[in-house]
Amino acid sequence: MQTAIAAIFVFGVLILVHELGHYFVARLTGIKVLELAIGFGPKVIGWRKNEINYSLRAVPLGGFCRMLGESPEEADEPDSFPQKPIPSRAAVLLAGAGMNLLLAIVVFFVIFFFIIGVPGYDSAAIGYVIEDSPAEEAGLEDGDKILSINGEAATEWNDVLKLISARPAEEIRLVIERDGEELVYNIVTEVAPETNRGMIGIGPEMLKYRFFASLATSFERFGLIIASMFQVLTGQAPLDVAGPVGIIFVIGEVAQTGFVNLLMLTALISISLGIMNLLPIPALDGGRLFFLFVEALRGRKLDPEKEGFIHFIGFALLILLILFITYQDLLRWVFTPGK
Repeated sequence: MQTAIAAIFVFGVLILVHELGHYFVARLTGIKVLELAIGFGPKVIGWRKNEINYSLRAVPLGGFCRMLGESPEEADEPDSFPQKPIPSRAAVLLAGAGMNLLLAIVVFFVIFFFIIGVPGYDSAAIGYVIEDSPAEEAGLEDGDKILSINGEAATEWNDVLKLISARPAEEIRLVIERDGEELVYNIVTEVAPETNRGMIGIGPEMLKYRFFASLATSFERFGLIIASMFQVLTGQAPLDVAGPVGIIFVIGEVAQTGFVNLLMLTALISISLGIMNLLPIPALDGGRLFFLFVEALRGRKLDPEKEGFIHFIGFALLILLILFITYQDLLRWVFTPGK
């Protein structure tokens, strides 16, 4: 039940934001919107306002914003999608992926600003102690303020990092302040496997409600994910593909670890959805953008029936790919021997 609720929450938010991007920019550019639907399959709720049909469908794993002119027989009608200039059509197509990318930044900001905070690097106070670390075994506690390490003063977190990391697998002497009292701890550092630097398992204070620091951290996290995806797309990192079934199982597992982790996963999937939709694949927004680029180079519109046929073939191939990945997901998550 928890998995179902979490999956509906994640997919519902991602799809709603994506389709609202198309919807608002279409209306802003004067393109007539015929229907905005969240989910697919039979209608659960439907209503009509300002000549636009709105609906919530039974299966919350999709959605669409249907605009006038997406069918070849509507292509010549006023206010249809094909009748608008290329910049307007491109803006509508970009809006869905753009909103997913923007959503990720907003989700990160909510996490860092309201929930977990950002590292307080201007202080040498310990924000958290990692379980089973040398610091915990020695007796260090959250809120302890580090005064010095091996006789050298520590006034900010960078001092703490520098003085500890420079002494891997060595005993260090920490003087800390707790409740107005100075205490001394001798701790043997561990060696970080990737950097060979010393560490004892402590982290800085996490400060909430820091607007600019939270915004900067959100963009930093966003940039790291984009960079990792670029490495995958260029073959510098391995590709691990999951389909709808696999994503639902991952969402369920992450949901059990807490709401913050579920929000982090939502942001990650939102970025993935945004990037995927921008790829020049027929039937996706990126494929339609590619045809707009070709139209701009040719100086005249493409045959809508031929373009529609290419998108149909692309859609059919995508469905086959999704079915294949879903089959792999079922083998991995459902039918794995021993489960």
